[in-house]
Amino acid sequence: MDAPSFIMVTAPAKINLYLGVHPHKDERGYHRVDTVMTAIDLADTLAIAPADELMVRTVPEAGFPMEENTAYRAAVAMGEAFGREPRFTILIDKHIPIKSGLGGPSTDAAATIKGICHLWKIDPADERIDRVARSIGADVPFFLYGPPAYFTGAGDVMREVFRPLTGTPVALVKPLDGGVSTGEAYAHFDADPQDLPELDPMLAAMREHDEASIFAHIGNNLASAACALMPEIGTIVAWMREQPGVRAVEVSGSGASVFAVCDTQMAAEAIALSALNEHGWWAQAAKMEKSGPNIVVG
Repeated sequence: MDAPSFIMVTAPAKINLYLGVHPHKDERGYHRVDTVMTAIDLADTLAIAPADELMVRTVPEAGFPMEENTAYRAAVAMGEAFGREPRFTILIDKHIPIKSGLGGPSTDAAATIKGICHLWKIDPADERIDRVARSIGADVPFFLYGPPAYFTGAGDVMREVFRPLTGTPVALVKPLDGGVSTGEAYAHFDADPQDLPELDPMLAAMREHDEASIFAHIGNNLASAACALMPEIGTIVAWMREQPGVRAVEVSGSGASVFAVCDTQMAAEAIALSALNEHGWWAQAAKMEKSGPNIVVG
């Protein structure tokens, strides 16, 4: 069979159902982080094709050199790990906002890793893949797989995988412009650490697939840092909690996105439409899903 001329890889976003940042740091200088994440169906799309040299482009164009793009860094790391030259053109159709807490850079890196595994015929379960993923960013290992999962360490060590919450409706809202960098959020947290949300009830609910209990125990102790850095996030949180059909509201990651778990897809779509039309915020209705990067051969 001839080698494919290109492959398409979907790169889904995530939300943090639980995020607990501990105040102490490890020997690497990283905070211990406990998190439960689930993928959603908002996604970037990557086209990866063999080429004479490595080149990464985004649509719309990124405002920084391609060498700083996580997809570029992931391709370079794959080449170093497997002793090969990563000669690919990678085009990323961006739909996940940057600095949104939805994992856009991490999922793009994971999709690049999975795509190169496919093109180089490497088993994604190879132990070198996890090391490559963790070298790029804490969330990258999660995106390699897809089901809801509990991570610890610096948020990069998988401890437990759970039954998917596939189809659960979610409304996503963030300020139209700007965002919160992870570094800024952690620096603010260091200056004013917040108590950890309860983890054990969330893990018990995930194990039992008890949706009512899962959504009752959603928490994020990095949310106050995000709101302090960008007060409009707090305005969005308060507004979303007042909307009909909402089961739970929380900031995702370090922000700037806020998610609402909704009773119905209609409720999620109504919230997104109102946020956009009445307030001028960026908004999107989505669903929780179970898949990681999905590859289509061109």
